[in-house]
Amino acid sequence: MPATILVGGFFGDEGKGKIIAYLARHDKPEVVARGGVGPNAGHTVEVEGKKYALRMVPSGFVQESARLLIGSGVLVDPRVLRREVASFGLEGRVGVDRRCGIIELQHIEEDTKNAHLKGKIGSTGSGCGPANAARALRTARQAKDLEELQEFVCDVPAEINGALERGKGVLVEGTQGFGISLLYGTYPFVTSKDTTASQMAADVGLGPTRVDEVVVVFKSFPTRVGEGPFETQMAEAKAAELQIEEFGTVTGRKRRIGVWDGKMAAYSAMINGATTVALSGVDKLDPSCRGVREYGELSREVRDFVQRVEQDTRVPVKLISTGPEVSEIVDLRGEKLKIKN
Repeated sequence: MPATILVGGFFGDEGKGKIIAYLARHDKPEVVARGGVGPNAGHTVEVEGKKYALRMVPSGFVQESARLLIGSGVLVDPRVLRREVASFGLEGRVGVDRRCGIIELQHIEEDTKNAHLKGKIGSTGSGCGPANAARALRTARQAKDLEELQEFVCDVPAEINGALERGKGVLVEGTQGFGISLLYGTYPFVTSKDTTASQMAADVGLGPTRVDEVVVVFKSFPTRVGEGPFETQMAEAKAAELQIEEFGTVTGRKRRIGVWDGKMAAYSAMINGATTVALSGVDKLDPSCRGVREYGELSREVRDFVQRVEQDTRVPVKLISTGPEVSEIVDLRGEKLKIKN
């Protein structure tokens, strides 16, 4: 079974949590590991009418047999982690790499009071920027240093690579999106580290030769929370006319809505080394496609849009989300298309 990395192709909020949950339930990996920055990123998962909002635990928790790991590149807020483990009944399933950096209360305080971070950059206030700064200065504590995390502490790279050697599947969850990568995004309106697939592999201790698939998730209408350039942003009145209104999982801030950006999508697919594109939000393009599970039942408008995405990115679209529920998806991996004229 393969090692698959999933990342966001635009500015975050692409619907990664839904796609991750689907892959976890359908492909049944032995391990689901989380890379990324930390609890400043949220994933929302809807299963059988129930919504879950997660900031620390991998969204793949919906696959009950999966081991859930947090890679060494991720910042951990012990309070958020323990709350999610208890809320979702995940005792005994979660592992935290011993080298994870810790978000202290002082980091959160600095994040919320720093005029540059909170005011200009639009930080979520979760303490990630200051905690990563402390990590770079080598003054941060690590997970192995906290008594309250000892029940979770493990060696994530050893577990992941061990699973692969046994022929088991590994799914690596990325967070945020390409457009807010510290290295490739709209600097300075970015998060505190890189967000590409290469970084996610490094975050969990997965060597580049061990990666089989890279899934990049694009929303049919990109969105952005907070400050920063957004070249294809539409006017609020236009978004209201299209009945598109969304809010951030972590901050609750209203998302800015845009139209498809083929140029950005192509660049993102290139740098991430995408092998597969997952496309979300097509039910907003055409509400008649809500809940569709077969490609041939998608409208001509949506099928034409899928072709446009493939032309722009030069990567096949294999997963098409048609609604928020995990089961509302068209999975084209390994299938022949049956198109209704």
